[in-house]
Amino acid sequence: MGNYTYVLRCSDGTLYTGWTNDLEARVKTHNAGKGAKYTRGRRPVELVYFETFKTKEEALKREYAIKHLPTAKKKELITKHKNKLR
Repeated sequence: MGNYTYVLRCSDGTLYTGWTNDLEARVKTHNAGKGAKYTRGRRPVELVYFETFKTKEEALKREYAIKHLPTAKKKELITKHKNKLR
């Protein structure tokens, strides 16, 4: 089990960034309406990007960094790494 920083694309086209130690379960939680308040009204969500880290602290630092990127930079990050999700 790892620690993950992830980006979701919401049904309204917005992006949500978070962290978890169980990526598959967390995406299911978001889509069940039991995740973050932000995603509850924007379902379904789609996992579009993630990174794996050894520690929670590393994942949290990366989450913070991604959340502070301009939207264009987030989209660039997603596009450059889209093949890793398949």
